[in-house]
Amino acid sequence: MRRGIFCYSALAIAITLAGCNSDNSTDDEKTVEIDYGVKAMEYLTEIADETTGIGAREASSQQEIQTGNWIYDKLTGFGYDVLVQPFTYVKKVEGVDTTFISNNYIVEKKGAQDKTILLSAHYDSTGSDHGSLGATDNGAGLAAAIAIAEKLQTTDLPYNVRILLPGAEENGLNGSLHYVKNALANGELDNVISMINYDTVGGGDIVYVHAAHSDYNEYKSKCESLGLDESNYNKETTIRDAMLQASIDVIGEDNKYIIHPALAGYPEGETGSWSDHAGFACAGIPIAYVEATNFNINGEYGYDGYSQTTNPQMWDCYDAETKTACDRDTETKWGKIWHTEYDKLDKLEEAFPGRVSEQVKNNVNIVIELLTNEKYFIQAQG
Repeated sequence: MRRGIFCYSALAIAITLAGCNSDNSTDDEKTVEIDYGVKAMEYLTEIADETTGIGAREASSQQEIQTGNWIYDKLTGFGYDVLVQPFTYVKKVEGVDTTFISNNYIVEKKGAQDKTILLSAHYDSTGSDHGSLGATDNGAGLAAAIAIAEKLQTTDLPYNVRILLPGAEENGLNGSLHYVKNALANGELDNVISMINYDTVGGGDIVYVHAAHSDYNEYKSKCESLGLDESNYNKETTIRDAMLQASIDVIGEDNKYIIHPALAGYPEGETGSWSDHAGFACAGIPIAYVEATNFNINGEYGYDGYSQTTNPQMWDCYDAETKTACDRDTETKWGKIWHTEYDKLDKLEEAFPGRVSEQVKNNVNIVIELLTNEKYFIQAQG
């Protein structure tokens, strides 16, 4: 979080700085707008802080349920009607098929036109057995989505915005796939024109935005699980490109989202089916997937984005010249943050002072810019 003093009310956009103006002015009271990026970091602390937060949120655990209750309380507190969508899924436990339960949380803010942009951020985490508290995966995405929801509730919008917070992502995209299957049956995706997936938007070295893969086979199994095939699949880059332009407008050309270079198996700016955007691409909706990682690293399995950082704390030994481990046979850490002991707020701040707060703040402000300005969608469709 940036240093400074912020005085604000959670119930108003404009606030009075009585008693905390740096110039000690006693004349007219001054007002500033709430910084929703800063609020997102407060929410991230409530979610993932080791002592005061919920902490690890394994799928279908009591902590995941607690996080769902936290989400519900936040969103209803902002004035939303929250749809709680329960679902079940089956996983093997010691070789036996076992049924688990979880919930999706959904809110919508109506806009001037009957077209809908959907923003998603899963709220479960994984890796608690390795010490992970899910600060970046996906506390950062959840906190950003909650702060965005708070801002949008008091803002006029050109299009409807639907926010989906799925459960049980980490063990099979269970919440988002359930949502898509149900929404297809009920016609609830008919007017959805774009989907934005926020998953691990802070922590890694570089913040990327991706479109779905141009090769349908990368998504085939997910699509078939929904009863869909290649004729339904959407690989358009429209919302990815709109997000890229919004990032330029908000944080400048030098700090914009990055489109990853062409990699073995993954053409420039395209991603696989391993997060909650997958079901939406299968259902014919263009997607943009934002994540903070580092595709420049030759990681454990190549240039696949599963090494998030070159920071030496997250490596046994990193060779900057070859962009890989000093010894690939003995390396154990591989620059990974997700699902590891390094996915904690204190460790992230120690390794990257100010990085997570800056990345989360930027992501909040970029999406607010995008969702409140029709021009990005006109440009993308024109």
